[in-house]
Amino acid sequence: MDLSTAFSSLPNWVFIYGVPVGLIILFYVIRKKRLHHHSSAALSESVEAGLTEPASLHPVIDPNKCLGCAACVKACPEKQILGVIGGKAKLINPTSCVGHGACATACPFTAITLVFGTEKRGVDIPMVKPNFETNIPGIFIAGELGGMGLIRNAIRQGVEAMASIKQMDRKKGSDMLDVVIIGAGPAGIAASLAAMKEKLNFVTLEQDSFGGTVSHFPRGKIVMTAPADLPIIGKMQFRETSKEALMQFWEEIRAKTGLKINTQERVDKIEQHDAGFTVTSSKGVYQSRAVLLSIGRRGTPRKLGVPGEELSKVVYRLIDPEQYRGQKVLVVGGGDSALEAALSISEEPGSEVSISYRSEAFSRAKPKNRDKTQAAIDSGQLKVYMKSNVKVIGETTITLDQEGQEIELPNDTVIVNAGGILPTAFLKNIGIEVETKFGTA
Repeated sequence: MDLSTAFSSLPNWVFIYGVPVGLIILFYVIRKKRLHHHSSAALSESVEAGLTEPASLHPVIDPNKCLGCAACVKACPEKQILGVIGGKAKLINPTSCVGHGACATACPFTAITLVFGTEKRGVDIPMVKPNFETNIPGIFIAGELGGMGLIRNAIRQGVEAMASIKQMDRKKGSDMLDVVIIGAGPAGIAASLAAMKEKLNFVTLEQDSFGGTVSHFPRGKIVMTAPADLPIIGKMQFRETSKEALMQFWEEIRAKTGLKINTQERVDKIEQHDAGFTVTSSKGVYQSRAVLLSIGRRGTPRKLGVPGEELSKVVYRLIDPEQYRGQKVLVVGGGDSALEAALSISEEPGSEVSISYRSEAFSRAKPKNRDKTQAAIDSGQLKVYMKSNVKVIGETTITLDQEGQEIELPNDTVIVNAGGILPTAFLKNIGIEVETKFGTA
């Protein structure tokens, strides 16, 4: 029987149903091959650039459970973070992962675990229970200090932590506060609103400015966030907005609700006693049955520890790029804050901006910032000294050590964006256990 006779003898249903099914299978195979090649190329670029160490909470995929359905790829709000290679999900752009956690929720096979740190780089995380309580009963942690840096996550944790505090036993007739909230960033603001809604007796202390870390971002910085529910206020609809717009939103909330925040009041000591806690600040002493720490992870700015760092021209944050117009500026660091500071100052007339970074790649910065920085380097707008360290800061110069070679540059200002020191000593003095995680949940 020849081929034409064989086909003609097939029943009609084979053609009616078989052809469409075959086309669907062909489309699926082609799509999987394209996804494989795209993901492989992206992973190779990350490896070649040295961008392989996630900076925050990130997924680890179990290849024995993963079936390569790509649900995690689609669920990631940042896009281009996960891919499918060889039929298995892979983290193809590790340094750009910011810990949304949507991938783990979306995985139908529970193949994804969210972890902190890697085998090479540990991350210090205070130990907290599912209700956000630490090993010390009555002390809670919410937000960035616990390793979750996204605004949406910080807001949710602040609200949930306050719900846990509300459930604690309250002694009738006591004049103690129900809770002292330390920190007025997103987690602290959300927790304070939750405390107001539940009519708890509380005080919120902030060592710096209302808004926390966000208030110190450079002018015009884009703040990535996502919709979140705020007590009393309702839905917070921001998806991507500027520092100024978010700060205005916080101020409007404060005006609308009458929320009181004690700014410029630093907490020096927290002592436990039978009835609760004594919180000693730079301006007073508070008795409370609970404490919520929402102080962020930056703590004290990390210093360079070099001669000349005490000079007034050395600062640790950028507020307004315009003040450095016409100056020779060196930015130290390779994260988003450092690159954004350098880029914004380089746009000011007459400025000459350089970056000194100890590593060989800007592995901790977002792709958008890395691309802008590279474009500025290519155009001559920025100079970059990779694998370098500051050796000496002089009145009008600065000396770098780049792989054993000394480089002296004329200099008016040094902006150190080398991150912050986790307040581990403060936490341990209280008695809170801190664990260094190397790729564990």
